[in-house]
Amino acid sequence: MTQSSATPDQVIQQLNWRYATKQFDPDRTLPDEIWSALEQSLVLAPSSFGLQPWKFFVVRNPALRQQLREHAWGQAQVTDASRLVVLAIKKDIGAPEVDQFVERMATVRQVPAETLEGYGDMVKKFLAAPPYPLTMDGWATRQVYIALGFLMYSAAMLEVDACPIEGFDAAKDRGLNKRVTMPDNKGIQ
Repeated sequence: MTQSSATPDQVIQQLNWRYATKQFDPDRTLPDEIWSALEQSLVLAPSSFGLQPWKFFVVRNPALRQQLREHAWGQAQVTDASRLVVLAIKKDIGAPEVDQFVERMATVRQVPAETLEGYGDMVKKFLAAPPYPLTMDGWATRQVYIALGFLMYSAAMLEVDACPIEGFDAAKDRGLNKRVTMPDNKGIQ
């Protein structure tokens, strides 16, 4: 075990500092280096198999943020926070995506892709028939919550106000993906 730069007491202190911010100052912005660290926390978030069945969208367009606010019960955080990150699941993940993932893994690990074929086959088998009663969208949604947790923890450690918003107006939700022009194989969660 390596020595951490934060003590257990410091970690708990930062987690106690964290709360779901209800009101943001729309005139304040995050410094670039802080935002970069938060973005990197999303990239480094773990997931089952390392597959990361998600995509993150940083919404900067004020008009689009206003449209999203209408779907989020009018919550001001959507328009007033310095950054708005939409977490989307990847839908219809299958063999081609797993093959690309395994190729990337082989490149990063500097090993022949053939040495990871068994791993790729195991992932494909799971995706084809998950061993529990959960849809693949349900599985991907659970995975994206892991990334959200990483983001929230990182924000707390950096003393950055944050507010996760899950609630979208179900009556309006059906048109949400089209309104934000999500790619066909992604869904907002």
